[in-house]
Amino acid sequence: MRIHAVFEGGGVKGIALAGAVRAAEESGVQFDRVAGTSSGAIVASLIAAGYRGEELRDIIEKAPFPKLAGGAADARSGCKGIVPLMRFLLRKGLFSAKPLEDWISGLLAAKGVRTFGDLPAGRLRVVASDITDGRMLVLPDDLPKYGLVADAFPVARAVRMSAGIPYFYEPATLGEKRNVVVDGGLLSNFPLWLFDRENDVPAKAGLPAKRVPVIGFQLVGKNDQTPRRITGPLTMLHALVATMLEARDERYIEQTNRFRTVKIPTLGVRTTAFDLPRETVLRLYQSGYDAGKRFFGRWSLAGYQKSYDLFVAARKPEPKMMA
Repeated sequence: MRIHAVFEGGGVKGIALAGAVRAAEESGVQFDRVAGTSSGAIVASLIAAGYRGEELRDIIEKAPFPKLAGGAADARSGCKGIVPLMRFLLRKGLFSAKPLEDWISGLLAAKGVRTFGDLPAGRLRVVASDITDGRMLVLPDDLPKYGLVADAFPVARAVRMSAGIPYFYEPATLGEKRNVVVDGGLLSNFPLWLFDRENDVPAKAGLPAKRVPVIGFQLVGKNDQTPRRITGPLTMLHALVATMLEARDERYIEQTNRFRTVKIPTLGVRTTAFDLPRETVLRLYQSGYDAGKRFFGRWSLAGYQKSYDLFVAARKPEPKMMA
């Protein structure tokens, strides 16, 4: 069974998405088109390149999480250092995103993927936020509007833009005007709407509409309630951004979208907790796996199509993209 999949962002909590991917595959799911935001974009890019759920588990177990955070175990501790402070003042971010981009680039290159031109057209979309013009970006679709050739643009760079947690990572720039681009979670952390327009193929000659199911993988659950220690402007800034990003995980899932959403508990893990012990990493992965098994164990194509018809009838206007 083919599906289009959309993966929500959530920083290090995205580990759980990999477990859900494996459960989906074991249930007979084949991923056709994929999309995501932030850590969801990382998972989507790896699937687009040809990685399977079993391989994702190996990647997670070997991932150098502290290094991916610019050498910091957690932004809370990183705020105390003079180097992050100087980087923040000079480059608008506490840590470099280069280790993250290099890591993603290496994984994709191992499957022969470097640019969007190495992927089938429409196979991958990632969401980022252009804070210069105040616009949501869907990459690679919007790249020509910046004077860039989509097929020549590095996939790892687009994913790094989508995963650029504001103030935690130094922001990326895009195009000749060097527009500042940060985490897509600011504007659409769970872009479940992305494939809907192209999926609504009109029926012809009395035949039913041809649709590929769109399934969302969402990270849910309350975060660790340990109070953040705010001692200065940088720790306060981090707390503000982290609260903004994490609060999305506690939002109510619209009843009309429950039929196509895999809800994955995140065990109270925070977005930037890059110092997770191996035991917690594996628990997150297992949480995703269990959630995927529950969802696909009761899922049916007929039930999806019926619910989707009801959803279309009641659908609100989709988010506006770049003009």
